[in-house]
Amino acid sequence: MTEKFPTINSTLSPNELGQLIRKRYGLSEKTECSIFRLAMNHLYIVHDDENKYVFRVYTHNWRTKLEVEEELRLLLHLKETDRQVAFPIADKSNQYIQEIEAPEGTRFGVLFSYAKGTKTAKFSQQTSFLIGQALAKVHQSTEGFELNRISYNNQNLLTKPVLRIKEFFNKSNSDVDFLENLSAFLTLKIQNIDQPKMRYGSVHLDVWFDNLHIDDEKEITFFDFDFCGNGYLCFDISYFLFQLLATHLNEAEYQEKAESFLKGYKTVTVISTEEKRFLPYACLVIMTYYISVQCDRFEYWTNIFVNEDHLKRMVGNLKRWISYNKIEIES
Repeated sequence: MTEKFPTINSTLSPNELGQLIRKRYGLSEKTECSIFRLAMNHLYIVHDDENKYVFRVYTHNWRTKLEVEEELRLLLHLKETDRQVAFPIADKSNQYIQEIEAPEGTRFGVLFSYAKGTKTAKFSQQTSFLIGQALAKVHQSTEGFELNRISYNNQNLLTKPVLRIKEFFNKSNSDVDFLENLSAFLTLKIQNIDQPKMRYGSVHLDVWFDNLHIDDEKEITFFDFDFCGNGYLCFDISYFLFQLLATHLNEAEYQEKAESFLKGYKTVTVISTEEKRFLPYACLVIMTYYISVQCDRFEYWTNIFVNEDHLKRMVGNLKRWISYNKIEIES
């Protein structure tokens, strides 16, 4: 007797998914759907003649329906305030979220507009300026905009993540010890923040070249707000600068683009003195959290991706940032 075997993460057929999308969104017979990326969530590219969309299928039990609804509420708010983001599209029944019964259980699907332009890590100094401007405009709309989602704090960014990292690697090594020591250092930095002088609201938390498109060196469009939540707006600024350094081995080139990014940001709104003070530390907090997320999602990737060599590379990037910013970690 053959029995259905339980699954934890299936891949939906792009052909059948394309048919479902065509029917529910009233697209034409020319609609085509193809797999783009199978990672944290599964992304499909949808073509309907000259129109192009992205359909995201959230991993089972990754986000609750409320969390997805709140992400979409933020995106629609940004769209309404003329911020350049890939926004959700409603179906013929005016619903934004599709519930799909996969072998592992219910998965949520959302159709998004396709961000104009292309993705590249090798953008110009002028483009870095425009990214800064675009992010500042987003922050103008998200400051004070509260989401019914995670509020990023010491507990969920540092304390629990370090415990998860230690549990995952199941033994002490120099990189895990480093992260534990770093976490204690960063916890004190957050506790000493002068909170009234920090802007707070909805944050993207994953702003870097992989989550934005550049159109003709003129227009920036942000996408993938999957990690959005409530937090200090400077988290986004610091994280972008960290990723900029990580993708630029030439530090003189990094410095030019970093200064240009900050200059662009400050043409739109002010970065307070307290925020500037915290910028070198904010990205280290976020990266500690993301290392733990990778541990949590291990079963959805591969043994090759998350291992001790990968951890060493991640910690190496943190140490490079620490060295560049002349941060001294008290043990």
